[in-house]
Amino acid sequence: MPITRREALRALAGTAALAAIPRAGAQAQGPAPAPARGSFSHSACRWCYKAMALEDLAREGKAAGLASVELLDPAEWPVVRRHGLTCAMANGATRIPEGLNRVENHASMVPGMIERVRECAEAGIPNVICFSGNRAGMDDELGLGNCAAALRLIVGEAERRRVTVCMELLNSKVDHRDYMGDHTAWGFELVRRVGSERFKILYDIYHMQIMEGDVIRTIRENHGMIAHYHTGGVPGRHEIDGSQELNYAAIARAIRDTGYRGFVAQEFIPTRDPMTSLAEAIAICTV
Repeated sequence: MPITRREALRALAGTAALAAIPRAGAQAQGPAPAPARGSFSHSACRWCYKAMALEDLAREGKAAGLASVELLDPAEWPVVRRHGLTCAMANGATRIPEGLNRVENHASMVPGMIERVRECAEAGIPNVICFSGNRAGMDDELGLGNCAAALRLIVGEAERRRVTVCMELLNSKVDHRDYMGDHTAWGFELVRRVGSERFKILYDIYHMQIMEGDVIRTIRENHGMIAHYHTGGVPGRHEIDGSQELNYAAIARAIRDTGYRGFVAQEFIPTRDPMTSLAEAIAICTV
């Protein structure tokens, strides 16, 4: 049954308290190792909470366990910063249907992405998002080459500024018809062709479950090419509780076990009180 926001927060606090209790028989030899829980940080995507003012989302989200609210433009970054949060993934200069797979977009999008990388570096924001764009009849191999060519022009500045450019993989079956970057094989090949530690994939678990499944094995075998994760319940893109088909506690453990120390962002559309659902999702993913 759904739990209340207060119950979810109490569960988090109780688990943290239990983790801090020494095991019976342990010898007093200095501080105990830090518990594995909380090895990565929690974020939430702004667009899922459109009915809330950003100030309210930042304040209440922090109380629920967030360290970030993401997919924000530069004018919004100071709002979350006032509440002690960051923006783990900034909006970039591309759009989902019109992206880097078309050469005619490069003249505007490449300089726009470079400028956003600079803005992120100045604000201490680690990642910026980009998109492949739709196929619109284009061959996937041609689009792959065009994206790689554009990204090679961007990553030099990203390397100098220590900001990671992330291309999000989306499903073309339900939400984003005709989107080119709709499989991990395509996305990981793009990472290999660009050949920079400052270009990686934003692995959206919801989208890739719809397109290909095999989520945990994919993460384990390719985590070096992934810089960021998004969640979402399948089907429906709602809460990540027991009403959907993915075991997010197991997925979160798999992410943790790769040594990942970045952000996992909740990107589901709440069907009940949004902060109750968010607190519950954070509790599920705190491993």
